[in-house]
Amino acid sequence: MAAAWRRLGFYASLLQRQPSSRPDVTQWERRTAPGWTRAIYSATGEWTKDYTVQTRKDVEKWWHPRLKEQPSDSSEADKSKPKFYVLSMFPYPSGRLHMGHVRVYTISDTIARFQKMRGMQVINPMGWDAFGLPAENAAIERNLHPESWTQSNIKHMRKQLDRLGLLFSWDREITTCLPDYYKWTQYFFIKLYDAGLAYQKEAVVNWDPVDQTVLANEQVDEQGRSWRSGARVEQKFLRQWFIKTTAYAKAMQDALADLPEWYGIKGMQAHWIGDCVGCHLDFSLKVGGQDTGQKLTAYTATPEAIYGTSHVAIAPSHGLLRGPGALKEAFRGAFVPGRDCLTPVEAVNMLTQQEVPVVITAKADFEGSLDSKIGIPSTSSEDTILAQTLGLPYSEVIETLPDGTERLVNSAEFTGLARQDAFQALTQEARRKGVGGHVTSPKLKDWLVSRQRYWGTPIPIVHCAACGPVPVPLDHLPVTLPSIPAFTGKGGSPLAAASDWVNCACPRCGGAATRETDTMDTFVDSAWYYLRFTDPRNAHSPFDTALADHWMPVDLYIGGKEHAVMHLFYARFFSHFCHDQKMVKHREPFRKLLAQGLIKGQTFRLPSGQYLQREDVDLTGPVPTHAKTKEKLEVTWEKMSKSKHNGADPEEVVEQYGIDTVRLYILFAAPPEKDILWDVKTDALPGVLRWQQRLWALTTRFLEARTSGKAPRPQLLSSEEKAKARKLGEYRNAVVAQVTTHFTEDLSLNAAISQLMGLTGALSQASQRVVLHSPEFEDALCALVVMAAPMAPHIASELWAGLAQVPRKLCTHYAWGTSVLLQAWPVVEPQPLEQPDVVDVAVLINNKACGKVPVPQQVARDQDKVQELVLRSALGARLLQGRSVRKVFLSPRAALINFLVQE
Repeated sequence: MAAAWRRLGFYASLLQRQPSSRPDVTQWERRTAPGWTRAIYSATGEWTKDYTVQTRKDVEKWWHPRLKEQPSDSSEADKSKPKFYVLSMFPYPSGRLHMGHVRVYTISDTIARFQKMRGMQVINPMGWDAFGLPAENAAIERNLHPESWTQSNIKHMRKQLDRLGLLFSWDREITTCLPDYYKWTQYFFIKLYDAGLAYQKEAVVNWDPVDQTVLANEQVDEQGRSWRSGARVEQKFLRQWFIKTTAYAKAMQDALADLPEWYGIKGMQAHWIGDCVGCHLDFSLKVGGQDTGQKLTAYTATPEAIYGTSHVAIAPSHGLLRGPGALKEAFRGAFVPGRDCLTPVEAVNMLTQQEVPVVITAKADFEGSLDSKIGIPSTSSEDTILAQTLGLPYSEVIETLPDGTERLVNSAEFTGLARQDAFQALTQEARRKGVGGHVTSPKLKDWLVSRQRYWGTPIPIVHCAACGPVPVPLDHLPVTLPSIPAFTGKGGSPLAAASDWVNCACPRCGGAATRETDTMDTFVDSAWYYLRFTDPRNAHSPFDTALADHWMPVDLYIGGKEHAVMHLFYARFFSHFCHDQKMVKHREPFRKLLAQGLIKGQTFRLPSGQYLQREDVDLTGPVPTHAKTKEKLEVTWEKMSKSKHNGADPEEVVEQYGIDTVRLYILFAAPPEKDILWDVKTDALPGVLRWQQRLWALTTRFLEARTSGKAPRPQLLSSEEKAKARKLGEYRNAVVAQVTTHFTEDLSLNAAISQLMGLTGALSQASQRVVLHSPEFEDALCALVVMAAPMAPHIASELWAGLAQVPRKLCTHYAWGTSVLLQAWPVVEPQPLEQPDVVDVAVLINNKACGKVPVPQQVARDQDKVQELVLRSALGARLLQGRSVRKVFLSPRAALINFLVQE
């Protein structure tokens, strides 16, 4: 056996003298720094028989830098190849990766490598969601500037990502806190403002007393606590900036029907948006016949009946009751808790010019998230009762015809229209006049984007006493953050203290003005980043339309289920808006979505609720107890968290088990959309460790057979051995088909690994002669290593390096001179027809067919033996006995023998 290994080393030495035969190894060997000691084949030319811990370390240390050198994609769009855009939700740079990051990026990396092997031009970009409260709060705690804190975190996390061997398109990297990115976030804000979709208004808002900022409704949980700080949210009346996401509610709701199933996420989006049955309409407010300059927006589910309005109802919690001046006093003077209160405030419908009173209702809440409703007795019995109780006049505006159809009456120029036609006509007219009319649901509110903090995109608006709010000219962008050496984050926006920055000239009239001191919610930055990735270095526009149309939509978007409502809704809104602005061809940004499950760690809690560290837990008894007090503990599985002492450090895990093992464990432990209970003692981790060892042993056995000095000769296999080899070929085809389906359709990568494990087991059971002589075995083994490569690139690269050097290969359709990750993905190969053990040879006499004679396959190419068998057959005895045979021709390919005889 030692001689066999020496022979394998001899072949490697020959190749080292011919670099062109082995560019993926020999060029790297020449670049290897002196002093590196290696025990693996790629360095020594001798194969290591056992896959030990040291072998694994050597393999990963050798291949890790070499895999990074392989190109990830082309910065130019190559239209000769089909494109594949895989995107994982970019991280907030907190400073350390957690296992959730490792899971999402392992999935995206695996898919990217697979699609590249299928011949796709793949981009798998990475960037940093770098603005936001956590960085600002962390900087305050450390007496640092948020920028220096964020940049140091990015540097550290990028090293961590590199350590995991991830194939990202780093040439497309973006960072949202850099001016070359947030310049274009400001550009979009101005475009929204110009379209009437960004506006400022006084409103009751959610105030986080810990983070000292406003929160959107979506950032407050069901218990009324901040999504990030956990503080109980307070209500304040402030002037804030909003984006009118309700304008796209109906379009986004309808578009869900054309999207593929998203593992339940479509249902979550639909529920979040709600049933889009009505619209908001705008009213101007008067007190004592005088216009107050204030506007009220109210909802109705039946805008077609708007001419039948009797009143506008507001809830006692409405912000107008806390507003400024005479309006507030008018409402407060009329308000009696627990009663429906008619107020002296008149609301003028800006669509119909009708004037109706404002009523403060006894009920505290309306349907959905509404705090104001238009009262229309013709379509609501509740509104009828209220109008009659308060003595409010109204008109009936819906008429039912004898055939059951409904049409409008008493509705100005819309009178006579069928009810559905009137709905379309009235909402369209309201949109045309800019007074509402966007079809939406009573659940959805516009997106509140103002934040009273420093570390965010400055809102590009200037406030002028003469001109009002004025957008910063596009050619003056970006409005960069001022340098603030130190701040506490308390007592209002830190930007307000930067007087040199705040005071400016009005872009419109040149007079004295002030900049907006609120910054944008960081969700605005992440609402369009997928588009910037298509053209990340463009200095003239957010992205080139042609490039965006080439790469979009994202073919596979991967991220946590916790972002399935807010982020996904905002991202879809921006894409719809860009489509209407003629900036992109596709409305929807994401073709397929994978919301991966959590990685949960085991927690141990005292009855008081205190979480314990693992070293404080006694696990020796039948149930876990507190090591000191012996109290019985509550054991649960929860999302990994430092505060719960149930996290796993990715760097420590990789150091202990290796990159490939961690990757395989994450992919194998559960389907991607399901949670993983992180427990390395379960079957999943030992299972993937054993599989790697079996792959190594299987390859070792093949190398031993092929370097034993015996040449592979498929014809030497018996009919039984050939049948078994054919079965392996059929099994290989079935596995290729199923694994490919798992990668492209259901993304069940755990099932794909199970298939590869099964093929490994089948190949391991093959006889030594099949291993040596069978093309089917060789092809199945090579396909197995190629299919394992996207999931375990390091060990697969080393196995392929060994397979590539095997002499006298039977499979010539692989690119043996390149690495495993540059191989074409296996396809289902047509199986050769089964060769019979007996061949029916056609017998010709003087070129005329006379019949057939069965001949054993092993002698069908031997003319003398075939001639002898024909002459001894019944056919030969009847037609050739006693005749003079002048010459005989055998054609094994055509399975015929021709006797030329004397007539």
